[in-house]
This record gives sequence, structure tokens and C-alpha cells, in this order.
Amino acid sequence: MPHEKYTIMKKFVFIGLVGLTFVYSGYSQTSSEITEHFEAYYKEMKKQSDINGVINALTHLNVLSPSVERRDTLAYVYANNNQHLQALNTIGIEKNDADSDLAVKVKAISLKALNQPKRALEQFEVLYSRQPNAYLAYELADLKIQTGDNTGAQKDIEYGILNAKDDMKYAFYERQQPYEVSLKAAFYHLKGLVQYNMNHEDIDMAIATIDEALKLDPNFNLASLSKQALESRKTPAEVKEN
Repeated sequence: MPHEKYTIMKKFVFIGLVGLTFVYSGYSQTSSEITEHFEAYYKEMKKQSDINGVINALTHLNVLSPSVERRDTLAYVYANNNQHLQALNTIGIEKNDADSDLAVKVKAISLKALNQPKRALEQFEVLYSRQPNAYLAYELADLKIQTGDNTGAQKDIEYGILNAKDDMKYAFYERQQPYEVSLKAAFYHLKGLVQYNMNHEDIDMAIATIDEALKLDPNFNLASLSKQALESRKTPAEVKEN
């Protein structure tokens, strides 16, 4: 009787294991089909320029079949849609030398957008070390001014003025309607701000530099505002002399 009971138990164990094998086999097949579905869905959402659909598809794909590339792409889509907190929650904020260029770019622009200049500067420096260019030099200079490193900003500004081409533009958003100006003009504006930060006594020098920016781009609204702010800081005697 005990032997018969043991034999019956063995049968149940065998049947259970066979059942589990079928269950896991079926799950694996279903998971593969679901992944294929979301890959097709992702392509269709991209074709339709449906950002929410793209985010939904990438999120599912990243759960079903995680990869660094998918994670980076999802974070980039979030950042490009001005969902910077979601982008950073996806990709993190730490400096990581193993990060792809796309990952570093997402961290840099999202941290800057969330008013984290020190952390953003760290990421922009990584990008600049990999492939220096005038646009990245502008971001570095702007962030260094914000964090009080005027000497460091000076170096980036000089590099930018030398390397900015005439057809390069930079966008500003302080107006309700965004606008673009010459990148070189944008550098001259920053140069004027640095000159003032490093020598409050020589306001005229800073104003003259900002005038260089306005010569290149007369409709540079932010430069006009900076010039007005500097002129308002001059003493009555200085204004009279001019």
C-alpha cells in the first residue's frame, strides 16, 4: 500500500511538471507575440507622429524585452516632448562614462530644463569631451555663468566666437514666441555678461560688447534687455558723461 501511494504521488509530480512545461512554453510564445505586436505598434505610432503612442509602445517593449537602446530612446522621446522629469526617471541623473551620446544628451538637456545647472554642466562637459563644437561651448559657457565660473565661461566663449559659423543659429524662449539669432551674436551677449560679472566698474565695456551682438542681430531681444539692465546700473554722473 505505501508503495502504491508513492507510485501515485510520482505520477502527480510528473503530470505537474509536464503541465508547468506547457504553461511556460505557452507564456514564452505569447510573450514573443506580444513583443512583435508592440514593435509593429511602435512603427505605426512613429509613422503617425503620435508621441503618446510611441511612449506607450517603447514602455511596453522595455518591460517585455529590456535593452539600453530602448531605454535611451524612450528617455529621448520624453525629453523631446518636454517631459524632462519622466526622461530622468527613465535614464537616471548620474554621470556614467559608459552612457551613450544619446543618454548623456538627454541627461544634459533635461537637467538644464529642470534648473539643475551644476548637474547639467557635468553632462554637457562629457558631451564636449567626446565631440567639441560651438553649440556645446555655448551651453557650457551659459551654465558656467550661472554657477559662478566666469573664468571658465570666458574660455568657452572665445572658442565659440572663433568656431561659430555665420549660418549657425540659437533659439531663445524668453518671449511668448520663440525666436532664433546668430550663434555668434549669442556668444557676444554672454561675453558682455561675463565682462560685467568680472568688473562691475566698467559697465561701458560690457555694453559695447553687447552692442556687437546687436550689430549681428538687431532683433536679439534678450541682448536688448541685458543692455537696458546694464544702462540702468550706471550712476547719474556716468550717464551724463555719455
